[in-house]
Amino acid sequence: MTENKKIALITGASRGLGFALAEHLAPSHHIIAVAKTAGALEELDDVIKAKGGSATLAPMDITDPNAMAHMCKGIFDRWKYIDLWAHTAIYGQSLSPADHIDMKDFSRSMNTNAVSFAQLITFVSPLLQAAPQRADVLLFEDTHLNEKFFGAYGSSKAAQMVLAKNWQQETQTSETAPKIHILQPKPMPTGMRARFHPGEDKSALHKPKEEAARLLREANIAL
Repeated sequence: MTENKKIALITGASRGLGFALAEHLAPSHHIIAVAKTAGALEELDDVIKAKGGSATLAPMDITDPNAMAHMCKGIFDRWKYIDLWAHTAIYGQSLSPADHIDMKDFSRSMNTNAVSFAQLITFVSPLLQAAPQRADVLLFEDTHLNEKFFGAYGSSKAAQMVLAKNWQQETQTSETAPKIHILQPKPMPTGMRARFHPGEDKSALHKPKEEAARLLREANIAL
């Protein structure tokens, strides 16, 4: 049921921060959960239902523009708008020296983290602008600029953040455009971080569920 609930689109909802955000938002929002892994989305659906919430599962790849366009049209046809978009879908290229970058992997990083994000903005923005009250967008900064071996991943995230910060500047004085929040998560024990820092002591990291709650408070998202 979605009556009297806001609509939240979460891209990258199958694990980590995206999963935790969906769990926190579920009591007050109908969750449209996007990720490539159907099994993980079904696990999220069980968690959401246990909280008395509801979800629409969209097992698809954000790098497929036709799939994303079809999804957004489906959202429009059913609800006409969304109240919140949280974008956590990201690809973390393996760390390497700048002169040993795998170009196939680099292309995937740029396509997932920058190109597809730019395309998604054009698809999702009309749904956000149609919300009854000013909508929110949650984006997450983690560029690792000036850190050795992060050149490939950092380049793609930096490109994403340039787009995000320009969009933020372009919309900050509008009453109808979404409010863009660019948030800084603390280190969490995600699969991507494990690839970056194998053998790291996970006990020193922050739990995604706790980080999700903190970031929602920081963005002043009403639950």
